[in-house]
Amino acid sequence: MADMATHVITGAGSGIGAAVARRLHARGDELYLHARDAGRAKELAAKFPGAKTLVGDLDDPDKLSWAFSHQTLPDRIDSLLHIAGVADLGSVGELTPKSWRHQLNVNLIAPAELTRHFLPQLRAGQGHVVFVNSGAGLNAHANWSAYAASKHGLKALADSLRHEEHGNGVRVTSVYPGRTASPMQAKIHQQEGKEYDPSHWIDPESVATTILMSLDLPKDAEVNDLTVRPGR
Repeated sequence: MADMATHVITGAGSGIGAAVARRLHARGDELYLHARDAGRAKELAAKFPGAKTLVGDLDDPDKLSWAFSHQTLPDRIDSLLHIAGVADLGSVGELTPKSWRHQLNVNLIAPAELTRHFLPQLRAGQGHVVFVNSGAGLNAHANWSAYAASKHGLKALADSLRHEEHGNGVRVTSVYPGRTASPMQAKIHQQEGKEYDPSHWIDPESVATTILMSLDLPKDAEVNDLTVRPGR
């Protein structure tokens, strides 16, 4: 990658996103960190000195383009990293349209809209789009229908984008981590009524390592799909 690569990252506040942002920040790359609101943007800017922020609500994808049109954006992007996600468990008999929409908006429609918005900059930089998917993007289990549907959709988005943008030199990677120790995982355990022990699950740093590996691969190769499972 070019010196001083530029990355746009969603989900940099915690978990895998924070681990990736820390690693890229430490090597001196330029970061544009997405935040839901101005308060969160301020927290991210304090956590990653020198990083720029982008504010927009992923749960309201219709307004993202408008929100970004009022902010300064990079002219070229080396990577767009979709790491933000939400999970709300429940059986098909219980999940409401509101819950379905929230998960589809944040996990699928917002990544599609962000990608659409930043494609000109990605083409200019022959950049890389990384979708942090989930094991649920490959298999759907009881009580995971809406989340798994959003992640199955994310795989379809990534696969279509890869075919469409290959000729423009844009690389596309889907990463499917198993359960990862993060605030989201703590919330899922709460919903499942189970005890949460972070040591049982993948360290976000390990997933970050796989994401950086796919970014740093020479341009003659592309990681399409990468599954990361707990090692114990």
